[in-house]
Amino acid sequence: MTTTMTPEQATWFAQTFTRLTQNVGTAVLGKDEVVRLAMTCMLAEGHLLLEDAPGTGKTAMARAIAASVQGSHKRIQFTPDLLPSDVTGVTIYDQKTGSFDFHEGPIFASVVLADEINRASPKTQSALLEVMEEGNVTVDGVRHSVGRPFMVVATQNPIEQAGTYRLPEAQLDRFLIKTSIGYPNHAATVELLAAASVRDRSAALSPIVTTQAVTEMADLAATTHVDGAVLDYVSRLAEATRESSSTRLGVSVRGALALVRCAKVWAATQGRHYVLPDDVKHLLQPVWAHRVVLDAEAEFAGATAEGVIDDVLAAVAPPQERMSA
Repeated sequence: MTTTMTPEQATWFAQTFTRLTQNVGTAVLGKDEVVRLAMTCMLAEGHLLLEDAPGTGKTAMARAIAASVQGSHKRIQFTPDLLPSDVTGVTIYDQKTGSFDFHEGPIFASVVLADEINRASPKTQSALLEVMEEGNVTVDGVRHSVGRPFMVVATQNPIEQAGTYRLPEAQLDRFLIKTSIGYPNHAATVELLAAASVRDRSAALSPIVTTQAVTEMADLAATTHVDGAVLDYVSRLAEATRESSSTRLGVSVRGALALVRCAKVWAATQGRHYVLPDDVKHLLQPVWAHRVVLDAEAEFAGATAEGVIDDVLAAVAPPQERMSA
């Protein structure tokens, strides 16, 4: 039986997490909350979807995360002619040895930036999403593990939709968190402009922990205690999204599990070995908003997924006391 995280372990976890986010923050200025969400996503062993305009620092953040955990970083520029094998890799016959050798694709990295994922064909998108779900690549019947840690940071440009393939709802559900970096504030912009000669701020970063330590932190976060009252709260929130008159499809069981996984990590980043209802509230928008499918008429009338989540939060009362063991 897995033991629950101790208060001492929670304190160490929070201190290490703070050092990681501060390190990444030197490359992505003024975006502490987004960086914390991205690192939470990695430690919950999920994947991140960023919907942002070009030039907001998506690549810089992915590189900074990889550098901070002493991991590898690969970037895949998604285009309409990109093939699944361009992502996963191919098996090539070696005439010298008389055998087939597997040549890894760019998906084999600690942090993979899938730039403008909605520009690739659905077939290529599905190849990437299969690796995200399974953590393995199957080529010619042979399975190849991508290892741990493994996080895909996929981006979408919300402005230009011509020639794009919208991610289906079932594929959006595979992303643990969806958020946006946005433009930096005035002070951060001035600081960036002052160092205009530095093209890649992440190149100067030193690793804070090893990839092995990240894996251990992920395993430790999974042992954070979640009281039955909090689990009941998450279930009631998910049911409320399904019952909303504005939704055609509410949050699935996968979405509820994703929220619990994230809440466990978030609680540990606060130095706690147990989850509070406030952790759930804080993460509800980034973890659930992209999983809600709006009713067509409600959407036409101005309803938004974020609005549905806000309504659900207001309607469902959080637990006031713990459940008995």
